[in-house]
Amino acid sequence: MSLTRVGGLAVAVAASLATIAAMLGPAVAQASASGGGPSPAVTRYTGTAGVARLVPRHKPAVGAPSAPRVLPRGARRLPSGHYSAAEAVPGAPATAPAAAAAAATGSALVNFNGVSSRDSQLTNFEQTFEPPDQGLCKGNGFVLEPVNSAYRIYRTTGKSLRGPFNINDLFNVGGKEFTSDPRCWFDPSTQTWFATVLFLNDSSTASSLLIAVRHNSDPRGLWNEYSIDTTDPSGKGCPCFGDQPRIGIDQANLYVTADEFSILGPQFNGAEMWAIDKSDLVNGIVSPHVVNFPHLTTDTTAPQPALSTGRPDAEYFLSSLDSSGTGDNRIGVWAMTNRDQVGLGGMPTLSSVAINSEAYAIPPPAPQKGAKSKLDSGDDRMQQAEYAGGTVWGELTTAVRPAGDSTVRAGGAWFQVKPALGSAGIAGASIVRQGYIAAAGKYELYPAVQPDAAGNAAVVFTLTSSGRFPSAAYATLKAGGKHFGPAVVAAAGTGPYKRAAANAPRWGDYSFAVPDGTSDSAWLATEYMPPKSSQTTTGIRNWGTRVIKVPLG
Repeated sequence: MSLTRVGGLAVAVAASLATIAAMLGPAVAQASASGGGPSPAVTRYTGTAGVARLVPRHKPAVGAPSAPRVLPRGARRLPSGHYSAAEAVPGAPATAPAAAAAAATGSALVNFNGVSSRDSQLTNFEQTFEPPDQGLCKGNGFVLEPVNSAYRIYRTTGKSLRGPFNINDLFNVGGKEFTSDPRCWFDPSTQTWFATVLFLNDSSTASSLLIAVRHNSDPRGLWNEYSIDTTDPSGKGCPCFGDQPRIGIDQANLYVTADEFSILGPQFNGAEMWAIDKSDLVNGIVSPHVVNFPHLTTDTTAPQPALSTGRPDAEYFLSSLDSSGTGDNRIGVWAMTNRDQVGLGGMPTLSSVAINSEAYAIPPPAPQKGAKSKLDSGDDRMQQAEYAGGTVWGELTTAVRPAGDSTVRAGGAWFQVKPALGSAGIAGASIVRQGYIAAAGKYELYPAVQPDAAGNAAVVFTLTSSGRFPSAAYATLKAGGKHFGPAVVAAAGTGPYKRAAANAPRWGDYSFAVPDGTSDSAWLATEYMPPKSSQTTTGIRNWGTRVIKVPLG
């Protein structure tokens, strides 16, 4: 496959997949090859090796799209992705008072308004988009926050240094092109910034995965941009695009996964994955090596690649397995081994297993104070994956009945997983810890978890209810603990979220969490309702984001 430099990523979806097969209780994972139980069934995948090309920088076109875009921002829905009140949902166990006290959450170290709907409006020719789909990365005293469809660069104090700019500028494309779902990462080992986004051309006939690279400790300045063609004209329902590109990284490669949908219709053609040699990108190689794994799954969304801290023995991925949209109590654990083969033009080994977990299901819409409309809680796809200290962490939004509550709410399900490798890839995995992020009478949407190597962790999410405006909140988990502490509101919402259409307002589709890198703390970002000075001038699609730093250990 060829990779060429360009910029801008496009379109997304907000998926919601019905709810779940009840079953709480501690999950028992399938035994690893070294255990005493039966070996799990391992699935292996075949990829295609290729190269990428660095395209010379060009002057981006200017001007707004000539006609209103018909493609929505945010994640494309799967056919089964809708909450159903008739289905069973998991119940969150009650937390003992002593355990809750031990899990008490500390105060935020940094807390400031991030990129907002007004930033997006002012940099996108007065157009308004939803949802923000925010990324977040931090390094060397800088914080970069890209969202739909603007970005800023901050000091770690919250002082804005650059921006707001149109998100397309970061990817070297013009204002007429459509981009969506930005994510980013600062790699301390190479002092390099990476960013990804989904891209559609102005005529909606072709799509790309765009990758921007800045090999410098300072994100201010010129970036190299690459493009991978995702149009796939031979696929059913194509021209197609790779929706919700997820970013992962380790010492060998940059990893991106996406869901292939038709640009013109609702067809879902399956999940896909790319591994790009990291050293090639860091060194600005004209033709970096790439391996593509197409059509990994045809009935579930793509796995989340891990953003790795340290030097893992493989690149790991986590995925939810709710293919029917009726809920599930399994997750997928993936591993890519022989990773150095990507840079050599060879083929790495990609394998996966399914293990038992706590139950999860598609969450219901979430009410908000001051409005009859409810927020779209999305679906139960895996939200983010992080590798630290030998384990992989993931989380998703789920339908859940909090302890002491008779109503099904939207909450979080989280997993800490210990993978096991064999000679031919992954051999098994086990659940170390898992649990729910839920509270009676409240809805907690789009969680993102950041752990440290010792097993401490922080989670960020939007907190809302019929008596609360959508707010930015977080909680922490101590090493050895079983439960996250109670939610701490980092920034209270200032009013209800509004949109012109009467249907459920889009929200999410994801928050973001990354390590600090210089201290045992985490940087978190999520969507909330900001002050009016950060809202659109029309008061429609008036979201904002909040950036928070919290201690872990």
